[in-house]
Amino acid sequence: MPAPATIDSFVELLGKSNLVEGARLRAFLQQAVPLSTTPRNLAARMVASGLLTQFQAEQLLLGKHRGYTIGKYRILERIGSGGHSNVYLGEHTLVKRRVAIKVLPVAHAQNPASLARFYREARAAGALDHPNLVKAHDIDCDNGLHFLVMDYVDGSSLQQLVARFGPLSVERSAHYIRQAALGLQAAHAAGLVHRDVKPANILLDRLGFIRVLDLGLARFFSDNEDPLTLKYENNNILGTADYVAPEQALNSHDVDIRADIYSLGATFYFLLTGQPLFPEGQITHKLIWHQTRQPTPVRQLRPEVPPKLAAVVERMIEKTAERRYQTPADVVEALTPWTATPLLPPRDEEMPRLSPAARAAAVADADSPSNLSRSGHSTTPPFVAGAIDTEREATLPNVPPVPRATISKGGSAKRILSAILLVLLGVFAGTGIRLVASRETERPSNESKPIQNSASPDLAASQGRD
Repeated sequence: MPAPATIDSFVELLGKSNLVEGARLRAFLQQAVPLSTTPRNLAARMVASGLLTQFQAEQLLLGKHRGYTIGKYRILERIGSGGHSNVYLGEHTLVKRRVAIKVLPVAHAQNPASLARFYREARAAGALDHPNLVKAHDIDCDNGLHFLVMDYVDGSSLQQLVARFGPLSVERSAHYIRQAALGLQAAHAAGLVHRDVKPANILLDRLGFIRVLDLGLARFFSDNEDPLTLKYENNNILGTADYVAPEQALNSHDVDIRADIYSLGATFYFLLTGQPLFPEGQITHKLIWHQTRQPTPVRQLRPEVPPKLAAVVERMIEKTAERRYQTPADVVEALTPWTATPLLPPRDEEMPRLSPAARAAAVADADSPSNLSRSGHSTTPPFVAGAIDTEREATLPNVPPVPRATISKGGSAKRILSAILLVLLGVFAGTGIRLVASRETERPSNESKPIQNSASPDLAASQGRD
């Protein structure tokens, strides 16, 4: 149907959608319509009054009365979007359980690599059950639309947190990295390498628990016959340019858990300083600098960081894997002196806000016996409202190896410069090399904002056009 141009056409569309119970809608309209001059104004009033969610109002204003369910789930809000997926707050239509639903865009589903990677993410996340990891519960396809059902975390990503409020305190940074390391240790014990550890993939919930998510690039390191990796990854670098380990930029298939430790160390650096290891330069420059250049020392940017803690960060981001901590458990042990005292939960203003309709149901979920606050580390994190960030770096260009001499700390400036020039020549003169721009911009799409004319083509496609 066309976008509603009048109050009557909007109400007619709303009636077809069955989003609001008839008696409740009539009671609201008796008071609201005389004060509403346009469909957009009426929709905004319905969102503010808790009758519609922001997502539902946006779709109605686009003329869509279908597409509010997928599989067994009712869609409440759009909570994140990235180059490879959109994430929605969903609720099981029968048991009312809150989940995050990651939807693969139709265009990506037609790409064998993207589709295979999406199902591998489900396999990886479904194999893990740890309080510091986001677990997957189901994967399905509804009218050609593939979707992954995961834990729904009440919180913000560390990327969003630093972007909005600046670098974190030393204590918070150490606690959050320690918890992330606990999650990565569980993944390591299950035979997984994450390969995309970064602040945008680490969530902080309202109770102060950390959850590592987004296993879309993960692989089982013991699975040497993994057809997806062998078929689609040999000629590409996978990861995120600001956080990728030096060896991962050379061979994404053969890396082990120490590559994740490097990425976690780069994340630690970001939490303390508010910037990545190498804030300037293009993707190609960053990949080279991870191998050849030392970042600005943490204490030069943040003098209050204790020298011994700065040394922990430096060891995590050593150029050669052999000189790093060898397992995430080693990182956990190294951070013990700075994590002995428990932290207070994050401030309310650091957490995301949902529309009243979505928030009201979330409160009911949070008050259920299974979701009450717990002391210590939770074994069953709550399924309540929050934000999930899904921004991911796309496939990175394949960069020729840097001569080993340039990787050592003591290499001469001439050798390093020569290596950089050689690599750049190889990158730009080579054939078949793909360069995809970085997508690190955060989009906390679940915060309160005016209704915008933004479409949701993926869910609409699953229900047909109105």
